[in-house]
Amino acid sequence: MATNCAMTAEASGLGEIGEDRLLGGRLRLLQPARGHRAGSDAVLLAAAIPELGEGPLADFGAGVGTVGLAVALRQPALAVVLVERDPELAALAARNAELNDVAERVRTVVGAIGERNGDLAGTGLATASVAWVAMNPPFFEAGEVRASPVANRRAAHVAGQALGDWLKAARHGLKPGGGVSIIHRAEALGAILAGLETGFGAVEIRPVHARAGRPAIRVIVSARLGSRKPAALLPALILNGEDGRFTAFGEALHRGEAVLA
Repeated sequence: MATNCAMTAEASGLGEIGEDRLLGGRLRLLQPARGHRAGSDAVLLAAAIPELGEGPLADFGAGVGTVGLAVALRQPALAVVLVERDPELAALAARNAELNDVAERVRTVVGAIGERNGDLAGTGLATASVAWVAMNPPFFEAGEVRASPVANRRAAHVAGQALGDWLKAARHGLKPGGGVSIIHRAEALGAILAGLETGFGAVEIRPVHARAGRPAIRVIVSARLGSRKPAALLPALILNGEDGRFTAFGEALHRGEAVLA
């Protein structure tokens, strides 16, 4: 799904930077050659974001901007705010916005989500200012896994703040009636639902399975601020057939030709 097209040396802590292409080549991404790299999780989360008009959409923990930029390419009127705590990754995200000709609609801010118990300090976002929040947070708490020695991979995989603080920050940032979409390990569903108990309704849960008959490996959960609509368990997404290759729908999602919203 990602094709390495070029490599360039960078004088930064990120090391060598490569250019990859996602969504059938339509999304161009500069990202570090070592460490965390954009993949299926970002593509699936972007496909789960509904039509938002002008938005804006906030991409929390944006990294090099994959989720926000993918949605911006699909929704030509949408404004996007990429929020990333690593200044060098944020700078790459800004370059990627230019590379994909969406810089006039996409801005990048440097700030850590939830660094003050879930508030928006340091993110550049005002309270009740965005229509939707997308988040692909680190999957593990400190101490749960052996942290990678590569700094950007470690930051992407091991949380500095609790998941509840990320969801609290989303609640503060959303306009009335706005929503949030999150992708996470299936094992984190309980923590996600607990974080959504305050202020959110219309919770939709979509299990994601690598193959039919196997346990879910991911969940994509969406919710709306202030809604009283009951929760819904959506049809499962099966990514691969028995041959290990993408299903037709899985392939369409990864090429940007289908959506989950």
